[in-house]
Amino acid sequence: MNYWELNIIFLTAAALLGVLAIIRCRAGQRGRALAAAGAAVVVLVILTAVFDNVMLAAGLFGYTPETLSGHGIGLAPLEDFAYPVAAAILLPALWVLLAGKRDRP
Repeated sequence: MNYWELNIIFLTAAALLGVLAIIRCRAGQRGRALAAAGAAVVVLVILTAVFDNVMLAAGLFGYTPETLSGHGIGLAPLEDFAYPVAAAILLPALWVLLAGKRDRP
């Protein structure tokens, strides 16, 4: 199994829960929730690009070349960016889905 196959599992689960959360969200809050999640994705991708490159350059960890696609941003493989994207979708979705009745009118 390579990293993209593993990423598809996490991204699919995050996307499904994200869609469920958008459906459950009040109509007036959907745009704001999507904008907040989009901003979180941008910030996390930038932070991942910076810190993955620093950690890889410092030799703190490495990857088996056979499991990577060969594309990246600097030293950071593209596969590394799936996890922050999944987290930025999944965590707010869980917040909405697990909020219970107290947030509803």
